[in-house]
Amino acid sequence: MNLLHAGEQDLLSFFRPDSVSGALVYLCLFLLLGLVLSRVLRAAVHATLVREGHVDRMGISFVQQLATALIWVVLVILYAHLIPVLRALGTALLAGAGVASVVIGLAAQSTLGNLVAGISITIYRPFNLGDVLQVTTPTGTEIGTVTGISLGYTTLTTPDGRLIVLPNSVAANQVTLNLSRTYVAAQTAVTIHTPRTADPVQVRTLAADAAREVLGAEGVIGCYLTRIDSGGLQFDLKVRTPDVATREDARARLLAHLMQKFAQGGLAGSATDPVTFS
Repeated sequence: MNLLHAGEQDLLSFFRPDSVSGALVYLCLFLLLGLVLSRVLRAAVHATLVREGHVDRMGISFVQQLATALIWVVLVILYAHLIPVLRALGTALLAGAGVASVVIGLAAQSTLGNLVAGISITIYRPFNLGDVLQVTTPTGTEIGTVTGISLGYTTLTTPDGRLIVLPNSVAANQVTLNLSRTYVAAQTAVTIHTPRTADPVQVRTLAADAAREVLGAEGVIGCYLTRIDSGGLQFDLKVRTPDVATREDARARLLAHLMQKFAQGGLAGSATDPVTFS
């Protein structure tokens, strides 16, 4: 019985954190725990990247590395507090980590704000890739298609090919119109000036046919005679485009097709009194 009790005491003393053997045992346990948590984190990040195609891979990789480092820092501090010899060092590390976090937070308020806003956008999804947004920029109101969403920035491409880069903190805080979800069609008009000798019926027919060939039957609202004066006749061709982002491109194609259609129909006018489109 005494031998059993002595063996139990020896076993307990072997696992005591203030002994060399106990410190080594706990070190192995903490290392194993750190490896398991890091593996679980990598698996979770991989699953997120596979499931959410719009999440920025570079940003997620950075967050994974940051979280892995945080796991090891926490485990080192806990291990230092568990081992009496290292307890004073653990207290110093904990205090140092608190001071460092305050300094880093103050120095990187803008960057951290973008990170938090990027996570918020990813979770709540006020807009997705491919959505058409109307945003406020230093040059005024702009319309663009969302081409990228990272943890730091949201990028949009305007119809004329310009790139708009919005910090996520700005994108999350400003009032943004998501035209892909709230806008059905965009109306626009083309003004046609013809000589007084032009046949109004023929002008309206050619204009409507040209618009129908460019935009389809659902894109034609109508062509109306709106003015007659000494300078000639004025018509307003009213059409609708699928969305605001493609309005200018559709209008440019329509103008070119109208010129071609009227030339084929013999309504190009003369050199002194041509048919114009605006």
